[in-house]
Amino acid sequence: MAMTLRLTDEDERALALLAEAQGISKQEATVRAIRDAAARRVHQDRVRDLSAAARARYADVLERLGR
Repeated sequence: MAMTLRLTDEDERALALLAEAQGISKQEATVRAIRDAAARRVHQDRVRDLSAAARARYADVLERLGR
């Protein structure tokens, strides 16, 4: 499925610089940026969830250590 990406002139320049710096096309730079952002988000969500679970599981130990 083809999509049109609408960028401001500033965003277009930033994309061109990114693609040039990586030695890839603007299409590939866009795809990589999207995938990288998605992977970071999934990782951040996973870390947050694991941290919350650990804090809940070890709440009593953390409380005692905090004294």
